[in-house]
Formats: sequence, structure tokens, C-alpha cells
Amino acid sequence: MLIKRGRGWEIKENEITPEKHFLDRRAAIFGLAGAAAVAAGLGSKALAQAKAPALVAPELYPAKRNAAYQAGRDLTEEKTATNYNNFYEFGTNKYIADSAQKLTIKPWRIQIDGMVEKPIEIDAEELIRKMPIEERVYRFRCVEAWAMTVPWSGFQLSELVKFAKPAGDPKYLRMETFVRSDEARGQRQDWYPWPYTEGLSMAEAMNELAFMVTGAYGKPLPKQMGAPIRLATPWKYGFKSVKSIVRFSFTNERPRTFWEGLAPDEYGFWANVNPAVAHPRWSQATEEIIGTGKRIPSVIYNGYGEQVAALYKDIEGGTGRKLFM
Repeated sequence: MLIKRGRGWEIKENEITPEKHFLDRRAAIFGLAGAAAVAAGLGSKALAQAKAPALVAPELYPAKRNAAYQAGRDLTEEKTATNYNNFYEFGTNKYIADSAQKLTIKPWRIQIDGMVEKPIEIDAEELIRKMPIEERVYRFRCVEAWAMTVPWSGFQLSELVKFAKPAGDPKYLRMETFVRSDEARGQRQDWYPWPYTEGLSMAEAMNELAFMVTGAYGKPLPKQMGAPIRLATPWKYGFKSVKSIVRFSFTNERPRTFWEGLAPDEYGFWANVNPAVAHPRWSQATEEIIGTGKRIPSVIYNGYGEQVAALYKDIEGGTGRKLFM
């Protein structure tokens, strides 16, 4: 007899938010925008703009959900998830959604360089349209001990690696965010080492869970969540999931990342979720589910150990006694 054992982070099919709800919501939003344009006495051109805002590849959403990737928790409400964001480029509090709207995301040029067959510069929209877009529901765990559950759209990072054609067997992938202090007021604070940089080992980058995010909640990714393209590594603390990426570099040198450079004793390179190891200033044993007021126990690798624990078996600290290896 074949017995299928469910993974700890999977949920039942009848608990998944129906795709129709996303479609209905999107249609209602566009309908309200069109009605506002008519009420204002605008012409057909303005009405068309109201119906089709300047988003990156909007026709790709909502993407089909990949049922193999579920979170085992209820989805965080869209309004909550899109209005509670760390994005220091736009300010140090969580409520930066309005400020982030100043960011120009179209056009958006991306460099791919370093140890590759040929350096590439490509527009984000062109790159995204080349990729197999799907939706995955992932847990998100911040190092500040709060969590949410988000339906991300995008593609496996391994697809971008294949597109880049690495040469010479690089060990790491370094990622870099934009620098535009005229649009991002937080970048006027010169005590931060802009641009924001992050990195993964190539083994991490090729893991099935490493995901390039281009959308959320059945729509193109909002600016405050890292449009037009960001990373999601659900087994790591959220600061590893770099936003609004403009450069991917393949290298043999382990990247010195943004927060590691500022506070290496608090924000290390690996930063895997580990409830057994406290942050120097607070416990990681529990986490608050944003929007609910509930605290629950944290789980090693944020519940994704089956997929990622083997990546760390030969690294000092093993599968997990150390947070910052």
C-alpha cells in the first residue's frame, strides 16, 4: 500500500483561497478605477490608463498556483501584508507603502555579471516574460520575530541561474538593490552602506524553494514589497529576501551583505530561522502572526527543513545550533 505522508507546511486543498476570489477582486479594482475616470469627465485615453496602470507584465497575473508549495497556515490578509513592510530605502518604520510609490519601476534594467559566459543587461519586463511564472504560498519569518503567509508569484531562482549561464563554477550569487536617493528618501541617510546587498551560496540559489518574486496576491508585485523583482527564501529570516534587485553577480567570494556589514554579531550571512538561538536582543522561540495578535512557536528552518537541512550538514554549526554561521 502506498502511503503518502504530508509535509509539515502543506495545507488541504479546501483551505486554499480560490483563484476566483483573486480574479473578482482584481476586476472590481479596475472597475472602480474606470468609474472614477468617467466621473471625473476624463477621455478614453485616461480611462484606458485607469484600467491598465503602468505595471510590469500585468498580463501574467494571476498565475496558476503550484499546489506543491503551501504554508500550513491561513493567508495573511492582503491589506495587512502590503502595509507592513521593512524597506529601509523608504524609511525605518513599517508603514512605507505611500513613500515607496515614488519608485520608478518601468523601465527597470537588470545586470547579470561576474562569473558568467557573457555579461547581460536586460529589462525586468523582458526577463520576467522569459520565465515560467507560477504562484506559491510561502511562510515569511522576519528576524524581528513576526511572521506572515503570502501567495507569491514568480519563478525559481534556478531558472535565472540557467539563463545567466555561469562559468567557472562560482560559489556564490550576490544580489544588489537600486540606488536612487531622489526617489528613496531612506537612501539619503549616509550612515547606511547603500546599496542593499545580499547573497546566497550557489547550493542555496539552486534549491527548489529559492524563488524570484514578481507578484503577490494574484497581481504584479507592489512597490513596497520590492517591485519589480525580489527574492524569497522562506527558510531564512526576511532580511535575506532582498527587494527591487538591479544586479546579480556570480562570484567565488562570499558577499559581505548589507546587515552583516552593519552588525555582524546580529545579522550573519546564513541567517536560517532557528528558534533555539536567540537574537542578541530578543528571543526567536516564538513569533507573532501579523494581523492576528497571536504568538506561536517558531520552527527550525521555518518549517522547511525537509527541503533545506541537507544544505548545511557540512557547515560549522550543522543543521542548526548556530543562527549566524
